[in-house]
Amino acid sequence: MSIQLKPLKERTLSELQTLSELFAWRAALTPQLEAYRQFNELQGEWISSSWLETYQRSLEFAKAIAVLQPERGARIAILLPNSLNAVCMDQATLQLACVPVPMHALDNPASIAYILSDSDATLLIAATDQQWQEIAGTGITTPALRQVVVLQKNLAQNDYCPDVPVALLDDWLASASAHDAPTVLVEAKADDLAALVYTSGTTGKPKGVMLTHQNVMSNVKAVVKRVVPVSSDVFLSFLPLSHTFERTAGYYLPIAAGACVAFSFSVKQLPQELLTIRPTILISVPRIYERVYSALQNKLAQSKIQSLLVNEAIAIGWRRFNKVQGLMSQSRLQTVFDSLAWSVLEPLVADKLKSQFGGRLRVAVSGGAALSTAISRCFLSLGIPIVQGYGMTESSPVVAFNSPEDNNPATVGRVMDQVEVKIGENAELLVRGPNVMRGYWKREEDTAKAFIDGWLRTGDQAEVLDGRVRILGRVKEIIVTSTGEKIAPVDLEIAIATDPVFEQVYAFGDNAPFIACAVVLSQAYWATLSASLALDANAPASLHSPKAVDAVVQRMRALTTALPFYAQPKAAILSLEPWTIENTLITPTLKLKRLNLAKHFASDIQRLYTQHR
Repeated sequence: MSIQLKPLKERTLSELQTLSELFAWRAALTPQLEAYRQFNELQGEWISSSWLETYQRSLEFAKAIAVLQPERGARIAILLPNSLNAVCMDQATLQLACVPVPMHALDNPASIAYILSDSDATLLIAATDQQWQEIAGTGITTPALRQVVVLQKNLAQNDYCPDVPVALLDDWLASASAHDAPTVLVEAKADDLAALVYTSGTTGKPKGVMLTHQNVMSNVKAVVKRVVPVSSDVFLSFLPLSHTFERTAGYYLPIAAGACVAFSFSVKQLPQELLTIRPTILISVPRIYERVYSALQNKLAQSKIQSLLVNEAIAIGWRRFNKVQGLMSQSRLQTVFDSLAWSVLEPLVADKLKSQFGGRLRVAVSGGAALSTAISRCFLSLGIPIVQGYGMTESSPVVAFNSPEDNNPATVGRVMDQVEVKIGENAELLVRGPNVMRGYWKREEDTAKAFIDGWLRTGDQAEVLDGRVRILGRVKEIIVTSTGEKIAPVDLEIAIATDPVFEQVYAFGDNAPFIACAVVLSQAYWATLSASLALDANAPASLHSPKAVDAVVQRMRALTTALPFYAQPKAAILSLEPWTIENTLITPTLKLKRLNLAKHFASDIQRLYTQHR
């Protein structure tokens, strides 16, 4: 099976209309350049694939899918970690004008089964047959599912769900290649669906967001102009491809640029992979930067001299950054002093931090949630070029974005090309443009609620100043206490999370007399605190000790003095157990699932407010 790539070479990115065209265009334009790099656990080394090799591999996947004779627009569910196989399955689906349904490989079986059922998926590809067994074991019916493909088989044949055949990937591809009938690729149209991406479901069951080829392509073209990636760039991909932020910025954008993508073997191995891969572009959520910042703060706490050096470097670096960005004027004398001081501090402080990211990072994107001002200032001052953006799944996802050369960290940047924004009632940000979704799958009522006069309702409060967007908070996540005070929980949580002793923070207090927080404490801090209070660190009851709770509350209040007094927490629930995707307390992009957390801590919250009454 082959396709004529040569004519595509004559076209430009602006002329391409679909993601399948984009991939074929890239294979035709730079066939021998490195496209993907993946760690082979058996060989113990990183293996590279060129654009042409990847494209040809995707055609093998397309032939295997075509054996099922899927109808145009059929949904193909992909439950794989970021990998070459995930790319090939996604591209093969698009080449047949079918619709990828990307899912997070670590999501819980019930959530996956719900998505398979709701999307009417025809085919599922998963990492192991055990995953499929757990999904089938939920009892949620998937009547449209006709085939399951897995990378590894570990179970006996009679352990499978009898209604759906399960094939090993290699066998499935080999069986398809034995067919003599040629596979006819189906040309997608710009308004065809390019993905059915299920939202993380922070406040309920996930909804399938219908994104077209035009939606995603318009966003890719706009981001290319803002970031300007090149073929020599190397991306390190670790955010799940089930998230639109990673799909657009970490997957389709490198295709447009011809840049290499190295797939992270494990998030736990990320610090070492940064040193090995030495990426030039990093797409991340704030949590990763928070971890590096926390490690830095812990290190500084052990050395007064090092702390003084770092703080001085941050102060000088911040002035230098603001001067370069045109955000602050500076006297000639101050400029000369800063330049001389920086020549000393850069190798002592800044270069050491930059080396943790591989030493050649030119763009570090932070998205998916707000990044703490303290972390942003620290990294920018020390030469880590963090740029924040704003978007949502429903907008493919980027709405606004800073660039390295035009970066105001107090905002999420300027609005993307062809995208319009305006401020609606209650300061809600409204968005309109070619990147905005078609709607929610099978949910006409929810789709209607998502728009007002043709504008997408973001649910975020914002203001637009000098062409830049500043996010103020969530419309629906505003806590209203019983005294009528309104608090944005995210602002409170970010302020507290800057202290490395607080690994996770959840603020609550709706219809209650005051604000309180549930926090996951670091093991090291808890060991020190419990010892100082003569408590048994291993006894669960110690976490309820009034002395321990009071000490933690006082620490949180010291971190939130910049907030109004009524926004500062007056009580706390202490925990050592992390909130994870597996225990359904955070989303695949590490956002809090507030309803789930409220249920998880329901008895503790009731006890807390009862005691204070």
